[in-house]
Formats: sequence, C-alpha cells, structure tokens
Amino acid sequence: MMRKDVNKPKGKTSAYAFFVQTCREEHRKKNPEQSVNFAEFSKKCSERWKVSKVFEDMAKTDKVRYNREMKDYIPPKGFGKRGRKRKDPNAPKRPPSAFFVFCSEYRPTVKQQYPGLSIGDCAKKLGEMWSKLTQNDKHPYEEKAQKLLLVSPMFLTCSPGLVHV
Repeated sequence: MMRKDVNKPKGKTSAYAFFVQTCREEHRKKNPEQSVNFAEFSKKCSERWKVSKVFEDMAKTDKVRYNREMKDYIPPKGFGKRGRKRKDPNAPKRPPSAFFVFCSEYRPTVKQQYPGLSIGDCAKKLGEMWSKLTQNDKHPYEEKAQKLLLVSPMFLTCSPGLVHV
C-alpha cells in the first residue's frame, strides 16, 4: 500500500471538475433521495459543459493557489516526484509462488499447443489449468516453492538466526 504525505497540498482542480461538482450539488438538492447513475449523469454534464465555460476562472484561481502552496512545499525524504519510495534495484527478488513454479513448467507446452496465443491469453490458459488442479496435484509445486523460499536470498537476509536444514 502506498503511503501518502499528509502535508502535501491538495492537487489543482480542473474547470470541468468544478463544473461537475456544481452539477452534482444541484442534482442532490433537486433529488436528495435518488441515487445517481454515473454514466447518464456524466453524459448530461458533458452536454451542458459544451455550452457553459464559466468555470475556467475558478480553475485558474485554484491553479494559482496550488502553485503558491507547492512553491513552499518540500517533500519528505524518501518521496520522489511520484510520492513513493524508490525500489532498490539491487534488492533480492522474491521467490516464485507455487503458481509461478507451475507456470514455468507448463508454459512451453501451452505455447506449443496454441502457437498463436498472446502473452495475456497464455497466462489466462495457465490460470485456468491451475484452478482445475486438485490440492494433491498442486502439492508438488507448493513444495518446490517452499524449497525456493528457503534458499532465497530474500529469506536468508530477512530471517537472521534461523537454522536451515
């Protein structure tokens, strides 16, 4: 889950977003008990938007506010432009799960049976095959995954003091 900097200023609001907010408030006042069908509501808003351009000034003033707040804002250490920590490229990779061990074994046969299959469709086919397996059939792959976990550099660095058999 991504952490969020609570001190970062709220992003700038576009003219269309201001317009949709006012349309939504109008709809709530007229029909307080009725729920909104988003698809229909957005179509009606877009039709009204083509006619009305009043909200451009609101967006410009909000942009000025945002730029003023961002000028003084300094992100905390560990946050980049995207607002999340960068992954260490030298960090050890996580060992594969039982499903990925299964996929590495069966992917060549699936590609051989269905030569024109795209990468995504191949993954779907492997997922279907995995879901059809019984627990007994999945057991060897789970054992292999467990063995890979125990010899994984990630496991070895994260669990000091454990004795491996």
